[in-house]
Amino acid sequence: MKPLVSDALWEKVAPLLPPEPKPGKKGGRKVTVSNRQAFTGILFVLRTALAWQMLPLEMNCGSGSTCWRRFNAWTKRGVWKRLHKLLLRELSWAGEIDWSRAALDSSTVAAKKRGNYIGPNPTDKGRAGCKRPLVVDATGIPLAVRLSAANVNDCQRVAQMLDAIPALPHRGPGRPRRRPGKMHADKGYDFKKCRHACRVRGITPRIARRGIESSERLGRYRWVVERDFAWLNALRRLRTRYDRFARHYIGFLDLGRALICWNYLSKL
Repeated sequence: MKPLVSDALWEKVAPLLPPEPKPGKKGGRKVTVSNRQAFTGILFVLRTALAWQMLPLEMNCGSGSTCWRRFNAWTKRGVWKRLHKLLLRELSWAGEIDWSRAALDSSTVAAKKRGNYIGPNPTDKGRAGCKRPLVVDATGIPLAVRLSAANVNDCQRVAQMLDAIPALPHRGPGRPRRRPGKMHADKGYDFKKCRHACRVRGITPRIARRGIESSERLGRYRWVVERDFAWLNALRRLRTRYDRFARHYIGFLDLGRALICWNYLSKL
Protein backbone atom coordinates (compact mmCIF):
# COMPACT_ATOMS: atom_id res chain seq x y z
CA MET A 1 0.00 0.00 0.00
CA LYS A 2 1.29 3.46 -0.95
CA PRO A 3 2.37 5.46 2.14
CA LEU A 4 0.42 8.61 2.94
CA VAL A 5 3.67 10.57 3.29
CA SER A 6 6.26 9.66 0.67
CA ASP A 7 9.98 10.04 1.35
CA ALA A 8 10.20 12.74 -1.32
CA LEU A 9 7.41 14.80 0.27
CA TRP A 10 8.87 14.35 3.73
CA GLU A 11 12.20 15.74 2.52
CA LYS A 12 10.37 19.00 1.76
CA VAL A 13 8.39 19.12 4.99
CA ALA A 14 10.93 17.98 7.59
CA PRO A 15 13.30 21.02 7.45
CA LEU A 16 10.36 23.37 8.09
CA LEU A 17 9.32 21.68 11.34
CA PRO A 18 10.70 22.47 14.79
CA PRO A 19 12.73 19.80 16.63
CA GLU A 20 10.71 16.96 18.05
CA PRO A 21 9.56 17.49 21.66
CA LYS A 22 11.81 16.08 24.38
CA PRO A 23 10.91 15.01 27.92
CA GLY A 24 11.58 17.53 30.68
CA LYS A 25 14.73 17.54 32.83
CA LYS A 26 12.85 15.78 35.62
CA GLY A 27 11.90 12.92 33.38
CA GLY A 28 8.36 12.25 32.31
CA ARG A 29 6.99 10.19 29.51
CA LYS A 30 9.28 9.49 26.59
CA VAL A 31 8.20 11.12 23.33
CA THR A 32 7.24 8.21 21.10
CA VAL A 33 5.53 10.05 18.23
CA SER A 34 7.90 11.42 15.62
CA ASN A 35 7.17 14.49 13.53
CA ARG A 36 6.67 12.27 10.50
CA GLN A 37 4.11 10.15 12.34
CA ALA A 38 2.25 13.27 13.50
CA PHE A 39 2.33 14.71 9.96
CA THR A 40 0.87 11.45 8.69
CA GLY A 41 -2.01 11.79 11.17
CA ILE A 42 -2.60 15.40 10.11
CA LEU A 43 -2.75 14.38 6.44
CA PHE A 44 -5.17 11.58 7.29
CA VAL A 45 -7.51 14.03 9.03
CA LEU A 46 -7.23 16.44 6.08
CA ARG A 47 -8.13 13.73 3.57
CA THR A 48 -10.91 12.03 5.54
CA ALA A 49 -12.38 14.77 7.81
CA LEU A 50 -12.19 12.26 10.65
CA ALA A 51 -12.41 13.78 14.13
CA TRP A 52 -9.02 14.00 15.82
CA GLN A 53 -10.04 11.71 18.66
CA MET A 54 -11.12 9.07 16.13
CA LEU A 55 -7.68 8.56 14.58
CA PRO A 56 -7.22 4.77 14.35
CA LEU A 57 -4.36 3.20 16.28
CA GLU A 58 -3.50 1.22 13.15
CA MET A 59 -2.23 4.45 11.60
CA ASN A 60 0.70 4.37 14.05
CA CYS A 61 0.69 8.15 14.26
CA GLY A 62 -0.02 8.57 17.95
CA SER A 63 -3.19 9.82 19.58
CA GLY A 64 -5.48 12.38 18.02
CA SER A 65 -4.63 14.89 20.75
CA THR A 66 -0.92 14.56 19.97
CA CYS A 67 -1.50 15.14 16.25
CA TRP A 68 -3.79 18.08 16.99
CA ARG A 69 -1.19 19.71 19.29
CA ARG A 70 1.47 19.40 16.60
CA PHE A 71 -0.92 20.75 13.95
CA ASN A 72 -1.84 23.71 16.15
CA ALA A 73 1.81 24.49 16.96
CA TRP A 74 2.97 24.14 13.35
CA THR A 75 0.08 26.26 12.09
CA LYS A 76 1.01 29.06 14.50
CA ARG A 77 4.60 28.88 13.19
CA GLY A 78 3.39 29.27 9.61
CA VAL A 79 4.74 25.89 8.50
CA TRP A 80 2.05 25.27 5.89
CA LYS A 81 2.42 28.72 4.31
CA ARG A 82 6.19 28.24 4.11
CA LEU A 83 5.73 24.79 2.58
CA HIS A 84 3.42 26.22 -0.09
CA LYS A 85 5.85 29.05 -0.88
CA LEU A 86 8.79 26.63 -1.02
CA LEU A 87 7.02 24.45 -3.57
CA LEU A 88 5.92 27.52 -5.55
CA ARG A 89 9.54 28.67 -5.74
CA GLU A 90 10.64 25.29 -7.04
CA LEU A 91 7.87 25.29 -9.65
CA SER A 92 8.82 28.81 -10.71
CA TRP A 93 12.50 27.92 -10.95
CA ALA A 94 11.55 24.97 -13.15
CA GLY A 95 9.62 27.33 -15.44
CA GLU A 96 6.27 25.71 -14.65
CA ILE A 97 4.34 28.82 -13.58
CA ASP A 98 2.54 30.48 -16.50
CA TRP A 99 2.31 34.21 -15.79
CA SER A 100 0.55 35.02 -19.07
CA ARG A 101 -2.82 34.93 -17.31
CA ALA A 102 -4.40 34.00 -13.98
CA ALA A 103 -7.92 33.20 -12.79
CA LEU A 104 -9.75 34.41 -9.68
CA ASP A 105 -12.88 32.97 -8.10
CA SER A 106 -14.33 32.11 -4.70
CA SER A 107 -16.14 29.12 -3.24
CA THR A 108 -18.41 29.05 -0.20
CA VAL A 109 -18.49 26.27 2.38
CA ALA A 110 -20.79 25.70 5.34
CA ALA A 111 -19.50 26.37 8.85
CA LYS A 112 -20.51 24.08 11.71
CA LYS A 113 -19.31 26.33 14.54
CA ARG A 114 -19.28 30.03 15.30
CA GLY A 115 -16.05 31.90 14.81
CA ASN A 116 -14.27 34.62 12.91
CA TYR A 117 -14.65 34.95 9.13
CA ILE A 118 -18.08 33.33 9.32
CA GLY A 119 -21.32 34.97 8.20
CA PRO A 120 -24.79 34.20 6.83
CA ASN A 121 -24.64 32.71 3.34
CA PRO A 122 -27.16 34.58 1.12
CA THR A 123 -27.23 31.64 -1.32
CA ASP A 124 -27.99 29.05 1.38
CA LYS A 125 -30.96 30.49 3.29
CA GLY A 126 -28.70 32.52 5.55
CA ARG A 127 -26.92 29.51 7.03
CA ALA A 128 -23.46 30.15 8.47
CA GLY A 129 -20.57 29.82 6.07
CA CYS A 130 -17.28 31.25 4.83
CA LYS A 131 -15.75 32.05 1.44
CA ARG A 132 -12.43 30.93 0.01
CA PRO A 133 -11.16 33.38 -2.65
CA LEU A 134 -8.47 31.70 -4.77
CA VAL A 135 -6.03 32.86 -7.47
CA VAL A 136 -4.37 30.32 -9.78
CA ASP A 137 -2.00 30.69 -12.72
CA ALA A 138 -2.90 29.75 -16.30
CA THR A 139 -2.26 26.05 -15.61
CA GLY A 140 -4.07 25.90 -12.25
CA ILE A 141 -1.16 26.21 -9.83
CA PRO A 142 -2.62 27.89 -6.69
CA LEU A 143 -0.90 31.21 -6.04
CA ALA A 144 -2.95 32.79 -3.24
CA VAL A 145 -5.92 31.95 -1.04
CA ARG A 146 -7.71 33.88 1.69
CA LEU A 147 -10.76 33.48 3.92
CA SER A 148 -13.78 35.74 4.38
CA ALA A 149 -17.32 35.55 5.71
CA ALA A 150 -19.94 34.14 3.34
CA ASN A 151 -21.77 37.49 3.16
CA VAL A 152 -18.72 39.48 1.99
CA ASN A 153 -18.97 40.53 -1.67
CA ASP A 154 -16.25 39.05 -3.87
CA CYS A 155 -15.18 42.43 -5.25
CA GLN A 156 -14.11 43.61 -1.78
CA ARG A 157 -11.20 41.17 -1.72
CA VAL A 158 -9.75 41.62 -5.22
CA ALA A 159 -6.96 44.04 -4.27
CA GLN A 160 -6.02 41.91 -1.27
CA MET A 161 -5.92 38.76 -3.40
CA LEU A 162 -3.68 40.37 -6.02
CA ASP A 163 -1.29 41.60 -3.33
CA ALA A 164 -1.22 38.14 -1.74
CA ILE A 165 0.46 36.62 -4.81
CA PRO A 166 4.08 36.03 -3.73
CA ALA A 167 7.08 37.26 -5.71
CA LEU A 168 8.77 34.20 -7.18
CA PRO A 169 12.32 33.96 -8.57
CA HIS A 170 12.85 32.44 -11.99
CA ARG A 171 15.65 31.39 -14.28
CA GLY A 172 17.20 34.10 -16.38
CA PRO A 173 17.53 37.84 -15.82
CA GLY A 174 14.98 40.00 -14.10
CA ARG A 175 13.49 40.47 -10.67
CA PRO A 176 11.16 37.92 -9.07
CA ARG A 177 7.72 38.10 -10.67
CA ARG A 178 4.37 38.37 -8.91
CA ARG A 179 1.97 39.89 -11.46
CA PRO A 180 0.18 37.90 -14.18
CA GLY A 181 -0.39 39.50 -17.57
CA LYS A 182 -4.18 39.08 -17.43
CA MET A 183 -6.69 38.29 -14.70
CA HIS A 184 -9.84 36.32 -15.59
CA ALA A 185 -12.93 36.42 -13.39
CA ASP A 186 -16.66 35.82 -13.79
CA LYS A 187 -19.52 38.33 -13.72
CA GLY A 188 -19.50 38.41 -9.93
CA TYR A 189 -16.44 40.67 -10.26
CA ASP A 190 -18.03 43.01 -12.84
CA PHE A 191 -17.30 46.23 -10.93
CA LYS A 192 -15.14 49.25 -11.73
CA LYS A 193 -13.16 48.82 -8.51
CA CYS A 194 -12.18 45.28 -9.54
CA ARG A 195 -10.88 46.43 -12.92
CA HIS A 196 -9.13 49.38 -11.30
CA ALA A 197 -7.40 47.09 -8.78
CA CYS A 198 -6.00 45.08 -11.70
CA ARG A 199 -4.94 48.03 -13.86
CA VAL A 200 -3.06 49.91 -11.12
CA ARG A 201 -0.97 46.76 -10.67
CA GLY A 202 -0.23 46.44 -14.37
CA ILE A 203 -2.67 43.56 -14.91
CA THR A 204 -5.16 43.49 -17.78
CA PRO A 205 -8.63 42.63 -16.38
CA ARG A 206 -10.59 40.04 -18.36
CA ILE A 207 -13.84 40.10 -16.39
CA ALA A 208 -17.11 39.02 -17.98
CA ARG A 209 -19.61 41.89 -18.25
CA ARG A 210 -23.21 41.34 -17.23
CA GLY A 211 -25.53 41.19 -20.21
CA ILE A 212 -22.75 41.84 -22.72
CA GLU A 213 -20.08 39.15 -22.80
CA SER A 214 -20.68 35.43 -22.81
CA SER A 215 -19.39 33.62 -19.75
CA GLU A 216 -18.66 30.60 -21.93
CA ARG A 217 -16.21 32.50 -24.15
CA LEU A 218 -14.18 33.85 -21.26
CA GLY A 219 -14.81 30.72 -19.22
CA ARG A 220 -12.35 28.70 -21.28
CA TYR A 221 -9.62 30.35 -19.21
CA ARG A 222 -11.41 30.18 -15.84
CA TRP A 223 -12.02 26.45 -15.65
CA VAL A 224 -8.61 25.91 -14.02
CA VAL A 225 -9.68 27.66 -10.82
CA GLU A 226 -12.88 25.59 -10.70
CA ARG A 227 -10.76 22.46 -11.03
CA ASP A 228 -8.61 23.59 -8.10
CA PHE A 229 -11.72 23.96 -5.94
CA ALA A 230 -12.64 20.39 -6.90
CA TRP A 231 -9.16 19.24 -5.86
CA LEU A 232 -9.42 21.09 -2.56
CA ASN A 233 -12.87 19.64 -1.88
CA ALA A 234 -11.50 16.16 -2.54
CA LEU A 235 -9.73 16.76 0.79
CA ARG A 236 -12.84 16.21 2.87
CA ARG A 237 -11.77 18.39 5.79
CA LEU A 238 -12.02 21.40 3.46
CA ARG A 239 -15.57 20.72 2.22
CA THR A 240 -17.03 22.02 5.47
CA ARG A 241 -15.48 24.29 8.08
CA TYR A 242 -15.46 22.41 11.37
CA ASP A 243 -12.91 24.71 13.01
CA ARG A 244 -13.93 27.53 15.32
CA PHE A 245 -10.66 29.40 14.82
CA ALA A 246 -9.97 30.65 11.30
CA ARG A 247 -6.24 29.94 11.60
CA HIS A 248 -6.92 26.20 11.79
CA TYR A 249 -9.10 26.13 8.68
CA ILE A 250 -6.63 28.39 6.86
CA GLY A 251 -3.87 26.00 7.96
CA PHE A 252 -5.69 23.11 6.31
CA LEU A 253 -6.26 25.29 3.22
CA ASP A 254 -2.55 26.14 3.02
CA LEU A 255 -1.63 22.48 3.39
CA GLY A 256 -4.18 21.56 0.73
CA ARG A 257 -2.80 24.00 -1.84
CA ALA A 258 0.73 22.87 -0.97
CA LEU A 259 -0.32 19.31 -1.84
CA ILE A 260 -1.66 20.54 -5.20
CA CYS A 261 1.71 22.19 -5.88
CA TRP A 262 3.45 18.97 -4.83
CA ASN A 263 1.39 17.00 -7.34
CA TYR A 264 2.55 19.35 -10.09
CA LEU A 265 6.16 19.19 -8.91
CA SER A 266 6.29 15.42 -8.54
CA LYS A 267 5.37 14.99 -12.22
CA LEU A 268 8.48 16.85 -13.44
